[in-house]
Amino acid sequence: MRLLAPILILAVLLQSCSEYQKVLKNEEVKPKYDLAQKFYEEGDMKRANRLFEQIAPKYVGKPQGERVMFFLADTYFKRKDFNTAGYQYERFVKSYPKSEKVAEASFYGAKSYFELSPRHSLDQTDTDKALAKLQNFINAYPDSEYFDEANAMAKELTTKKERKAYEIAKQFNKIGEFDFTFLTPAVSAFDNFISDFPGSIYREDAMYYRFESASQYALNSFQALQRPRLKEAKEYYATLKKQFPETKYAEKADKLLEKVNEELEGFQQLTEAK
Repeated sequence: MRLLAPILILAVLLQSCSEYQKVLKNEEVKPKYDLAQKFYEEGDMKRANRLFEQIAPKYVGKPQGERVMFFLADTYFKRKDFNTAGYQYERFVKSYPKSEKVAEASFYGAKSYFELSPRHSLDQTDTDKALAKLQNFINAYPDSEYFDEANAMAKELTTKKERKAYEIAKQFNKIGEFDFTFLTPAVSAFDNFISDFPGSIYREDAMYYRFESASQYALNSFQALQRPRLKEAKEYYATLKKQFPETKYAEKADKLLEKVNEELEGFQQLTEAK
């Protein structure tokens, strides 16, 4: 009896493989359609996908074509071939804009691009594409059951883009410790970040490091250029304290401001002495 179960399972598998190979080589479309659907319902996406690939061109313009094209896209998605899934879902939406499956296909098409989005340190072209697709879906289907998930994915991607922009600016600031010429692009990058991502979780950090970059740049400038740069740095400090009165950078920011004020007082004394 112990050996009976494995033997029965093996026999079923062999029969299934034999049936699959036989239908795969068959020129008839209907047996492939039936078996593809059977595999799909059983969760065997690899073999379902292979069969749907074969029969999809045969069903173009036919009543079953809509169902076949959707299942084809879906099998690509469930096999984690997100590039092809995104393309196939888009084809489905364009081919069957009045289908009851069009919202679902639009969502999973956008989700396919979401899955292709790389980590924040890499090129974000796919992230931009995914955000555009998700936004289109959110705008078109506000009552969809997938609406909340689409919003959550869009928020995750936006945060990823924010982090990349913030870390680029931070990198300029870091290099500026050794080469002061990088502090000007650091200030510009933080300016852009603060303008582009007003609700970012990195806003406080960006405001502090903008002040730090501007201060170090001013303190290390030629004397003839220092005064307006020190004043500008001081304005950045004021903006930081206005928006984040209890900033986590208070101690560092206050110490740096003391240096800025000392230099400005020196200029004031020179002016008064003349």
